[in-house]
Amino acid sequence: MAKERYHHGDLRGALLDAAETLVRERGADGWSLREASARVGVSPSAAYHHFGSRDALVSALSEVVLARLGNRLRDTMDATPEQGPERLAACGRAYVTWAVEDPAVARLVFRGGATTTQSAIAPHPHDVLTTELNRLTDTGHLPAGARPGAEFVVWAAIHGLAVLLIDGLVHIDDPKDIECQTERLVLATLNGLAQETAPEPDRPMPTTTHTRRLAQSPAPEPAPHTPSP
Repeated sequence: MAKERYHHGDLRGALLDAAETLVRERGADGWSLREASARVGVSPSAAYHHFGSRDALVSALSEVVLARLGNRLRDTMDATPEQGPERLAACGRAYVTWAVEDPAVARLVFRGGATTTQSAIAPHPHDVLTTELNRLTDTGHLPAGARPGAEFVVWAAIHGLAVLLIDGLVHIDDPKDIECQTERLVLATLNGLAQETAPEPDRPMPTTTHTRRLAQSPAPEPAPHTPSP
């Protein structure tokens, strides 16, 4: 795939493909930019034209993977016929299943520093989750008082199960059983949040690289007002 993309003129995409293959073969750290270049069939100097370092390639690959995951989460929820908490459970199942199916790549993007405040990822999994929790608040499934920071509570639960599974600290062999456990976890977390009717005055508000980027981004310009005729 990598060489095919290169022959079609997409060297950057070919290097990303090669890096992703190397991650699956050797893990997050067991390869170099030179090896990715060799897989594509170009010199390291050609690769440096697109990525100034291995870290830059890792960051770009993480951005691609996270956007792919964001689409997967959103598409899975949109395919769910129920419009209540079942959508959030579907999001959790998709996240954990993705990590279990592709643990080496998941570990790559789970690492701190894989993306930066300059990383533009769309759709970002965080935004997909935030949008769904906003919807649950609008439909009355999540109290407005529990909404601030709820994405970090839900993500911590889902992500924690994913890491426990791929690190071998928890063993669930059947994929369907993994989905059932994830659904139980998500619904239990949502039920716990539903007990919060008002925000605690000193509740901490976590941040991530992505939320810091959003905070640094300038507010969109208001649409021009057109007087009515």
